[in-house]
Amino acid sequence: MKIQGFLDHLLKSAQGGGNATDAAPAQGGLGGMLNADFGKGALAGGALGLLLGKNKTTRKLATYGGLAAIGVMAYKAYGDYKQQQGGAAAEPQTVDRLPPPQVELHSQAILKALVAAAKADGHIDARERQVIEGEFTRINQDAELQQWLHAELEKPLDPAEVARAASTPEIASEMYLASLMAADEQNFMERAYLDELARQLKLDDALKLRLEQQIRQA
Repeated sequence: MKIQGFLDHLLKSAQGGGNATDAAPAQGGLGGMLNADFGKGALAGGALGLLLGKNKTTRKLATYGGLAAIGVMAYKAYGDYKQQQGGAAAEPQTVDRLPPPQVELHSQAILKALVAAAKADGHIDARERQVIEGEFTRINQDAELQQWLHAELEKPLDPAEVARAASTPEIASEMYLASLMAADEQNFMERAYLDELARQLKLDDALKLRLEQQIRQA
């Protein structure tokens, strides 16, 4: 799913017409869509706003580098957790420290988590799905990407299905962080979704707590 330069255009829409050059150059693939400087943090509209514009934490983290910020937080939380558990001192393989092919795998899982979390309270209705898909189609003609996004937006919310994308503990940590970014912990339905997702991701309570602390301290 090649989407070179796609994020710059998406950000222009999300910022209400800002100059796409304000954002850092995007990389190819889904990693490129997330791994960029999110500019001025003005995520009030457009497709990106529908997925990420739900709370102040999300907007703040977006200004710090999006995908890279998730990787840094996951690295710290997972590393601290392993140290606390007396585990091996191997360096966590988070998305900010990986070569492009592995970044793509992490990025797709993270985007899947973002889309699912945004649906946790019924937030993405039919009209909003059309906005998101319309922007993807207008900017990028990759049929595989369009089909993937359509399927993610249309499928029923299922934490177990979302969690199957987590092929490593680091990806599981990143997916939970992304979900925390997109969801409102104060909303009962969304808190219930986050708790079930953490269970399906097989995050124990100590790691779950460290990940939540990372978000609050950001």
